[in-house]
This record gives sequence, structure tokens and C-alpha cells, in this order.
Amino acid sequence: MSDDRPARPSDIARAALEAARAASASRPRPTRRRIAGPRRTWTGPRPGADDPQPLGNLVDALVNQQDWSARTKVGSVFGRWDAIVGPDIASHCRPETLTEGELLVVAESTAWATQLRLLAPSILGKLRAQVGGDVVTRLRVVGPTAPSWKKGPRSVRGRGPRDTYG
Repeated sequence: MSDDRPARPSDIARAALEAARAASASRPRPTRRRIAGPRRTWTGPRPGADDPQPLGNLVDALVNQQDWSARTKVGSVFGRWDAIVGPDIASHCRPETLTEGELLVVAESTAWATQLRLLAPSILGKLRAQVGGDVVTRLRVVGPTAPSWKKGPRSVRGRGPRDTYG
């Protein structure tokens, strides 16, 4: 056989494969790349500080760190009012303000205001159990009121605003 005949496609492919294997063998092996940041160490069977945490735990830690616990308790009185007093009572009244431990509750009618005054000790007990004993110490229940011209907690007795143009 003579070497003058043209190369077959399988011979070309075989030669290319051998050249690629030789080039690959001469290259240095890649090392495992280290991700930037602190090196993780084995923390044991429990989660470590750098492991993913539940969102509730992170929020609780932030509230304690920033000393927002009193504000979150006050907010939970208003935010969880339906769950604390129950849906029946909550549908007929709403908390209005919380000042120095006194919670002002506005009832939808005078009959409900009277009923809520009778239920005040049990409502205070529920608030102490759910929110904490030092947040709400007194409960003041008022009925619906007509619109007033009074602005603020202090005012002067009299006829109120009137037309002063003769």
C-alpha cells in the first residue's frame, strides 16, 4: 500500500482525538476554587449563626436588639384586636387610643358600651394573657358620639364656633 492515497475521515478524527488527549494531559489539573468570604467550619449538629434562620427568629432578635418590645406590644393590641377579644365583640367595637396604660374603646352603640363595661375585667384578663400585663392596665369604654367642634383634650365652655359677621 502506498502513502499517496488520501486520508480517510476516520483517520483524521482519530488523529484529532489523540492530539486533544495529549493537550489535555499536558495541562495542569484545575484546583477547587474557594468562594470569597469567611471560611465555613463545621458547627456540629445544631444550626450555626451563619446558617439560614427562620424569619420570625430574625425579627425577634431585631426587636430585642433595638428595644422595640414595648412598641410591638402596643401595636399587637391594635393589630390583633379581633383575635384577642373574639370576632363577636370586635365587630361591635374598636380600640381607639392607648395612653399611659389606658385603652380607649369606642362601641358602636350605647347598649354595646354598657355591655363592654360589664365585660371589661374579662377583656383586661385576655389582654394580659395575650399581650402582657404591663401594657393595658385600664379599659375605658365610650359609646358613639356626635361630631364635636372640640379640638384636643382641653377646651373652653361656650357656644362654640359661630358666625361673627353681624
